[in-house]
This record gives sequence, structure tokens and C-alpha cells, in this order.
Amino acid sequence: MYLFYSALLAAALLVSLPYWLYQMVRHGKYRVGFWQRFGSVPPHLAPSKQPTVWVHAVSVGEVLAVSGLIEQLRLRRPGYRIVVSTTTDTGQKLARDRMGVENVFYFPVDLGFAIRPYLEALRPQLLVIAETEFWPNFLRLAKRRGARIAVVNARISDRSWRGYKRLHWWLPKVIGQVDLFLAQTHEDQQRLIDIGVPESRVEVTGNLKFDLKPAQPPQVVANLRESFQTTGAGPILVCGSTADDEEERMLLQAFQSILASHPRAVMILAPRHPERFAAVAALLESLGIHFFRRSLWGGEALAGGVMLLDTIGELSAIYGLADIAFVGGSLVPKGGHNIIEPARHGVAIVVGNHTENFRDIIWLFQSHDAVRIVGPAELPLVLMELISNDAERKALGQRAAETLHSQAGASEKTVAALERLLGPANVARAAGQQP
Repeated sequence: MYLFYSALLAAALLVSLPYWLYQMVRHGKYRVGFWQRFGSVPPHLAPSKQPTVWVHAVSVGEVLAVSGLIEQLRLRRPGYRIVVSTTTDTGQKLARDRMGVENVFYFPVDLGFAIRPYLEALRPQLLVIAETEFWPNFLRLAKRRGARIAVVNARISDRSWRGYKRLHWWLPKVIGQVDLFLAQTHEDQQRLIDIGVPESRVEVTGNLKFDLKPAQPPQVVANLRESFQTTGAGPILVCGSTADDEEERMLLQAFQSILASHPRAVMILAPRHPERFAAVAALLESLGIHFFRRSLWGGEALAGGVMLLDTIGELSAIYGLADIAFVGGSLVPKGGHNIIEPARHGVAIVVGNHTENFRDIIWLFQSHDAVRIVGPAELPLVLMELISNDAERKALGQRAAETLHSQAGASEKTVAALERLLGPANVARAAGQQP
């Protein structure tokens, strides 16, 4: 089956080559790190005598989730080398900022010729995979090299669960390479067991994202706050991780309604994917809405307009400026995005009614009356109600912050479980040794 899978993956890469080339030329994607993805180990990953922990985090969300975990591992295991791989460019940038360029690289494609050079150079004692990345060749070859393997912050979305169940004839063999799954919730634990993980290998440790500490806010946050105060701008609506033109159009139409009674209102609009920045700018122009691109903003007054957040890594801190935060991918059937970042700032949160990707978090916040869930028709009304009711808006944000704080502790449980896999701190198994 592994030979068949490898041949199928290689064929898929070959057939889709025109798409990747188009993305490279048109949007600049995949250029950086291209050769790393195909097995060219960067010089900064030269073999080391230190025992190595390899952490894989696909994109920004996973990098954020494991950043605190890595910090604690470095404190507890000072003699270990901890390296981080990512798949996306945005995840790579954030990982380099947080973990250091010398510790970060692009994850190789799941073919033996690309994976083996990294396993040979790093000889990891432990592989830590964020959430659920089941790459069959990677898991098999890493296990053959003697690495222990853990999946942390593990979750199984509704869509993934259906897909995994269709692979019941092979998936248990693939995930059987993993020594330990640390699940976010009891439901995720049960779903992992349902797709073939032995019950003895699954523990519930909670969601690492609940433990994230806010990063130092970029200077733009202070600049925007000063601008809002100077010009009397407000209310401030931050719409993050929006998914497509349909969702952004609904949000902008609701904002136009708000402007009718609050002419100094400001929307900060942050599309999920950088390649859509230009399309969203074109949408704003077509609707005749006054806006600035964050990348070109020079301090001009924003009252009564929109800032298009066309930069990476600033949204989390900018949520702290909001009177109301809308978290996107939820007015359209995309499954929604994580609401933890605005909750950390104690901001009133609104989402659409498509939130299945984060069902457990949404349910938790909903059970504490700490989030508003709306359909497209209710969106303008709910936003106006929150704007006009200061006490309820602030109370909604306060309940969100309290709900978030009540769930802390996942990092401590996760680190403790990983240390069991690593063994005593003063006994480091020879890197790459067969078990």
C-alpha cells in the first residue's frame, strides 16, 4: 500500500504541476523553500550531537498553538535541540519570528527521497505533530529511524472524521506508528478511537490555544489607537479571517448600515488568505467604500472608513482595538475559525452559523453566553444592538475572557506527557538508534 500511495502522490504532484507553477508566478507562493520541500536540507540543520525534538506545525494556527509548548520544553530540556517545520509561508514567517530562523524549515513532501535527508540530518528522538497531520511515509520512515511520535492538540473535525472513516482499511496501520495522541476534548478522543487508535494511546489534555500568551503588539496597534482617539473614530469593528467575496460583501453591507447612524465607525477587515488582498480591495472600490490598505497607511484619519489589513501577523493584536470582533469563515459554509484571539482581549465576539470546524470551542463559549451566533439576515441587527448597548457588549466580552481563562492548563499536561516519551532528562537515547 505504501508503494501504491507513493506512486499516487507522485502522479498527483506531476499532474498538478501547472497549478503550482501558476501559483509561484502569479502569487509568489511556494517559491521560498521550494527545494527544502523536496529534500534539500538547509545548512542551518547540520547534524548535531544534541538530542533533537522535531515539531511540525502546518500554518499560523498550529505555530501559535505549539509556541508555548516549545518554550516550556526548552526550559525543561535545555540540552535538547528543538526544530520546527511548517507547510505554509505564513506559518514559516511566524515560526522564524518566534523560534529563530536557525531552528525553522519547510516540511518535505511525503515521499521517501524528500523525507530521508531530514531524518538523516536531524535524527529526531521525538516527533511532535500539531493537530492531525497523518502523512503515511513520514510516520513510517520516522518510526523506522527510532523516533517516538506524538500528536498534540489533536482534533478530528466533522469533515475529517467522515474522510478518515472511509480509509478504515488502511488508516489504523498508518496511525499505528504514533505512540501517543493528546486530544483537545473527550469527543476528539472518542473519534480517534473510532478511526483505529488504541484507547491506551489517547489522552485528553485540552486545547493548547487556550494557554497562549499575547505577543508584544506591533507598533501599528499603538498608532491606530492614537489615530482613533485623536479623530474620535468609533465604534471599531474588526472582522478577521474572512473567507470569500460573499462573506465580505455581507459584512461590508452591514457596515454601511452602521455608518448611517455612526458616521465615524471604522471596520478593520482581514481576509484569511494573503492572495485575496487584491480582490478584497477591488470589492471595496466597487462598493464605493472609503478605505486604506494597511501596507500603505501613513497615519491618515480612518473615521468613517475601512482599513484592509493586508499584512501578516498583526490581526491577533489588532483584535484588542475592537469594540466588536467578527470571526470569519462562518457566514458561509467554510466551517469558521478560532475565536480564542479576540476572547483573549475581552472583546465582544460575533460569528456566523457555520462553525463546525471549531464546534467544541463555540459550544463552550455559547454555554457561557460568551459569543453571539448569527445568520446573514440577523448580522446587521445584532451588530447594531451591541453597538447601542454598552453594558451588554462589555459584559459579553468579559464573559469571553473568563471562559478562556477557565480552560487554561493544556500546556502543562502536554509537556508532562511528552516528557514521559522522552524519558529521564539525564538519559538521552542515542539519536536515530533503533528501539
